Amino acid sequence: MLETQVVRYLTSLRARSPLPVTVALWDGTEVPLGAGRKVAIRLKSSRAARYLLKPTLDALGEGYVEGHIDVDGRITDIVEIAAALARDADDHRGRGRHPVDWMARHTRRSDRAAIEYHYDVSNAFYARFLDPRMVYSCAYFDRPDRDLASAQIAKLDHVCRKLALEPGQTLLDIGCGWGAMALHAAAHYGVSVLGITLSRNQLELASERVREAGLADRIEIRLQDYRDVPGERVFDRIASIGMFEHVGLKHLGPYFSTVHRLLKPGGVALNHGITSSDPDSRSVGLGAGDFIERYVFPDGEVPHVSLAIRELSAAGLELVDAESLRRHYALTLGHWSDAFERDIEAFEALAGAQRARIWRVYLAGCAHAFARGWINVHQLLAIRSDDGASPLPLTRDYMYGPRRAHGPAER
Repeated sequence: MLETQVVRYLTSLRARSPLPVTVALWDGTEVPLGAGRKVAIRLKSSRAARYLLKPTLDALGEGYVEGHIDVDGRITDIVEIAAALARDADDHRGRGRHPVDWMARHTRRSDRAAIEYHYDVSNAFYARFLDPRMVYSCAYFDRPDRDLASAQIAKLDHVCRKLALEPGQTLLDIGCGWGAMALHAAAHYGVSVLGITLSRNQLELASERVREAGLADRIEIRLQDYRDVPGERVFDRIASIGMFEHVGLKHLGPYFSTVHRLLKPGGVALNHGITSSDPDSRSVGLGAGDFIERYVFPDGEVPHVSLAIRELSAAGLELVDAESLRRHYALTLGHWSDAFERDIEAFEALAGAQRARIWRVYLAGCAHAFARGWINVHQLLAIRSDDGASPLPLTRDYMYGPRRAHGPAER
């Protein structure tokens, strides 16, 4: 019988790798896997057995999201237990799939559909777990107990400082989200900004925020693919924050070539994006990457930082600075996950029970992944130096000194 097979598997698991979890079968049988109990797993029917007998993070996540498995316990403990179960059954030494097995085509239509799926849940959904500016990317913490709102402001300013923004410059914000970067750069550094996004929800709210801030003369928000921004040598500065994960590995070269085309000679560009910890740019292992591809980020692909640097350089840009913010993203995701846990019923009302379950395990799972080095995030600072000259100071000191006031340019 299937019940006997499941009990036999759980008994052998307990013998080789005890865990503080109890598994309840559909017939009422309970099997403790170790001393104490931090997590309770309930298989709601015999159909749920297959998720536990081959427990990748993708399988366990699917069982939970589709309602075949229920879990009780703190979400951090739930993710820890799920990772331990997946690791016990892993035959691939924690490595994900090779890029040749899953690279997507990334047409304009497919990219827009993927962005709409992820970002157009509703603005209200994102507003409930993000900071007041709705910055949906890694924050910047000078200490672990820094609150999220001020850490996100610090990140925006960190980017502006790295870019060495000055009044009167033009800035292209690729993947501008709900407008936080554009608003910060225009208000505090006196630059003119073009922000582009493929999300209509983001376009509408970002445009509204620009009008409310009285910055419509300095900021334009467009619904536009980065490949369709016209012209050559148009912008003094370019920022791309949390966007190039959607570009696709095969399109990194054309992506950075577009940045090069749009950047003026002597211009500076910053690319802030999630990167693979695997030198071959494999997906996240233990089935985590498969779950994200299926339920969260369709067609999302993250390169190893070495691949991003190679393609950036091949496009004619010169790398001048690289910074890993992996630990900062673990802290950021912890804040987002905590906010989600405090208000789960509201998220269910906004997006439905299934989508709330997806995001619950996604946010907590990503916090776990970044904290343990399964995945990374890098800021790559580059210049277009056609004649060898650099617009930046000789040292990194300019990134951390007191911010210069720009007088009348500030509002």
